Amino acid sequence: MIESQARAEICRVGASLYIRGYVHASAGNISIRLDDGNILITPTDACLGNLVPHELALVNPNGEQISGSPASKTVLLHRSIYLANTQASCVIHTHASHLVSLSIRGIWSEADILPPITPYYIMKVGHIPFIKYRRPGDAEVATMVVEYITKGFKIAKPIRGVMLDRLGPVVWHQSPSSASDVLEELEETAKLWLMSNCQATPLSDVQIEELRRLFGAIW
Repeated sequence: MIESQARAEICRVGASLYIRGYVHASAGNISIRLDDGNILITPTDACLGNLVPHELALVNPNGEQISGSPASKTVLLHRSIYLANTQASCVIHTHASHLVSLSIRGIWSEADILPPITPYYIMKVGHIPFIKYRRPGDAEVATMVVEYITKGFKIAKPIRGVMLDRLGPVVWHQSPSSASDVLEELEETAKLWLMSNCQATPLSDVQIEELRRLFGAIW
């Protein structure tokens, strides 16, 4: 994606997420890796509902700022994800309320924060591991996320996101729209799980295998 398109797309996705309540105030950040390897990322403390294209931060692959407002404090995490997963072109982090609530109440397991309760969760999201609490911007988070990404590739079950304890999900994919799809399906599944009082029955191994066979689901 060329820079002008990426700037417009980040602003569009940010406004969409904000209007529909997936982000609030100045929480969350979005980045896109450009064709030249540089990264566009939302500024620190920016409201995703009111982004201005020319104010987005442009950094090089080493994290050095080229232009724009100061980059989000999570820029190291975004850079690390792109280095670990060369197929990822967009990273989105939000403080989605149902997922944050889940991390406070108690996740399903550290390997999978949610059970596979719907087919589209399996098909669109997949495994989402849990990252224990670290302060916002802590460099150790980036290291832990890279370890999970690397492990996923080694066992042929690549992940599309992680859950940061009390901070929210971080998801990535090949485009802003596909990354948004992962985020939204993840948050809606957390909502369903909480609405069931965390008692919904997961899909069976046979049902999951059918999704693998027919749709290429990675689970």
